[in-house]
Amino acid sequence: MSANMLKSRAAPWVLAVALAAAPAWALAGEPASTMTAASQKVVADSLPFSDKQDFDFADRGWLGTRADPLIKRADGKVAWDLSAYDFLKGAPPATVNPSLWRQAQLLSRHGLYKVSDRVWQVRGFDISNVTFIQGDTGWIVVDPLTTAETAKAAFELVTETLGARPVKAVIYTHSHSDHFGGVRGIVDQKDVETGKIAIVAPEGFMKEVVSENVLAGNAMSRRAQYQFGLLLPPGLEGQVSAGIGQGVAKGSITLIPPTQSIDHTGQELTLDGLKIRFQYTPNTEAPAEMNLFMPDLKTLLVAENATVTMHNVLTPRGALVRDSKAWADSLTQTLNLFGDQSDVMVASHGWPRFGRDTLKTFLADNRDAYKYLHDQSVRMMNLGMTGDEIAATIQLPPSLAKDWYNRGYYGSMSFNSRAVYQRYMGWYDANPVHLAPRPPAQTGARYVEAMGGAAHVREMAKAAAGKGDYAWAAALLDHLVMSDPADTAAKTQLAAAYDQLGYQTENAIWRNMYLTAADELRGGIRKFPPSPAPLDMLQGLPSEMIFDVLAIRLNADKVGDAHLKLAFVFPERDERFVVEVRNRVLVAQRSPKGQGRSEPVDATLTVARPVFLDSLFRGTPLAAKVVSGEAKLEGDRAAMGRLAGWFDAFTSDFPIVTRPK
Repeated sequence: MSANMLKSRAAPWVLAVALAAAPAWALAGEPASTMTAASQKVVADSLPFSDKQDFDFADRGWLGTRADPLIKRADGKVAWDLSAYDFLKGAPPATVNPSLWRQAQLLSRHGLYKVSDRVWQVRGFDISNVTFIQGDTGWIVVDPLTTAETAKAAFELVTETLGARPVKAVIYTHSHSDHFGGVRGIVDQKDVETGKIAIVAPEGFMKEVVSENVLAGNAMSRRAQYQFGLLLPPGLEGQVSAGIGQGVAKGSITLIPPTQSIDHTGQELTLDGLKIRFQYTPNTEAPAEMNLFMPDLKTLLVAENATVTMHNVLTPRGALVRDSKAWADSLTQTLNLFGDQSDVMVASHGWPRFGRDTLKTFLADNRDAYKYLHDQSVRMMNLGMTGDEIAATIQLPPSLAKDWYNRGYYGSMSFNSRAVYQRYMGWYDANPVHLAPRPPAQTGARYVEAMGGAAHVREMAKAAAGKGDYAWAAALLDHLVMSDPADTAAKTQLAAAYDQLGYQTENAIWRNMYLTAADELRGGIRKFPPSPAPLDMLQGLPSEMIFDVLAIRLNADKVGDAHLKLAFVFPERDERFVVEVRNRVLVAQRSPKGQGRSEPVDATLTVARPVFLDSLFRGTPLAAKVVSGEAKLEGDRAAMGRLAGWFDAFTSDFPIVTRPK
């Protein structure tokens, strides 16, 4: 069998790749132009910056922060730097939208905060918040951050400030890794297995954790580099925020499966003496999500269903489109169930809301924004408008746009309206000219020719940029760069246009995407150190999904007309799968109980499933395992080798703003 059978690394866990140690460098961006400076002044003059309620709420209850700003990993590298955003003090520079600067200032606050009686949060130690609720004998911890390192640091701060108490329960509000990945930083699995610690999550949690980013994970990982600005240094011309938090910690994602599930609204649990009432909210911000209410504390926790910014209905890194109508409807239910009983509201991102009327308005206006987005997008769609036309038209009404928390720091009306269109109608706008569009490189070449050649396109773009029309300049130059990725002058011009678009945008992740594109146009694709897939998540994969991963890596051209039938046996799980390659398609089926060696196959590989997973996701060659006897290969060894040669190796550095010739 080929030693390279599964040697190519898959990158299915988007935030796992985000946690790799990225090199540091200085950006070579342009300064803000006079047109950008003028645009920033318009923003500064048009929004109610004198409203300081958010700053009051964000600072209320602060008890202190960590003395050492550096939270380090076991290898000595930094997982999180609390001082990285100290540059945000003071007035906004011309290179940052003033509204985004304000949001980044608020999100950069860090430390331990007392929220209400028996409720504390550690904020600013990661992209998300961790909430500590005091039970009768210990802590109930909600959403233990992204990494074990940051969660451990948060727990240490809590213990240092409030005294030592054991963790009695952990609640995962939803299935995104920034809300469970740090669990092993505060919990020992043995205590979960013995029943000392309960772990509570919404029904469907494990399925969504292991499935959401598996098949498209490599592409999502690459796009996440753009969305979160993972390779941009924090700074005035670099990354300033991720909109819902400052950035993603670079540490160890972990997972301990839940021991209890919440599967309906109204379900109640008593955890360490505290009564908690749940609202089950699937298919909102995450496929598996829930809110929770503590009636004795009059405190509501809304997970990520209502935050300090408009959220994404479709995240730019890629995912299934979320249901904006279900999202709005769930917030109506939240209001009806808990609005008149809650005095304090906390969330898994951002800062709390205090006062019943304040939080009811917050929930209602969040709801109305998603409802308006859905209803008006669908209305315009039914009038015959395309997704792009809707995106260029739709705006929140002034009564909602005035709310800082409805502004587009993470999601946006423009991007989200396209997502609503896509959910109902797909990508096709019914215009036959778009039935079979040519690839970007071919389209670019034809447009450049039609516009009179590369030199003329560069002059047109220069004129557009001179008028401050950077979006049109970028559109022109994109055709030129796509048609000729070796045109350094065009790439430099396009990077300069992206700089100004990034500086001007209010949206944190749009800024990250523009500036990452500019950086790659100038310096090429930065090499991102590979990060092993989190073992805790891999162990949760259903075996069928392992073969789904193999199937999407099968290169049909390499297979040709070949036919193979192989068996894979995981003895410790009493599982046997028959994998057949025919018609250039890989199909895997679980063998029924009792059906085994009598079924004719070309070869059989018997291996412990963890060893197979390690090979598939971490690149450990299987050949050595066969030689050592840790795996057994029977039958036609050449057949297994042929299968190994048909798989593509995915790389996490494929081009985005250029295309290969």
